[in-house]
Amino acid sequence: MPGGGCPVETTTLVIILAAALAVVVLAFAVAVLVRLVRTRRELRRAGLPTGPRWVFWGAVLYLVLPTDLVPDPVYLDDIGVLLLALRTVRGSLGARERSSAHRPDRQLANDYGK
Repeated sequence: MPGGGCPVETTTLVIILAAALAVVVLAFAVAVLVRLVRTRRELRRAGLPTGPRWVFWGAVLYLVLPTDLVPDPVYLDDIGVLLLALRTVRGSLGARERSSAHRPDRQLANDYGK
């Protein structure tokens, strides 16, 4: 070969790039999972609603189980499910705040720990 470099087959390069991309996407999925678990744990410690339990556990199982809408080397669907679960968990907090805003007596009782 001219230039003295070691030739790398195109197929090998594509496989390496695909594997690297899969690792990056998996790392992002795990980061979203950790955020979901931490958010749920913090809401529970504060005594706030965490949303339906099946949403949380369904998202965790969807990430762990090998049967998906899209094959597992592509974790984009898993990330979508985790983000929806995170939104639902955080949304339950917003629903509580909205219901408290409509009932000032309940808000005052919550403020004073009653």
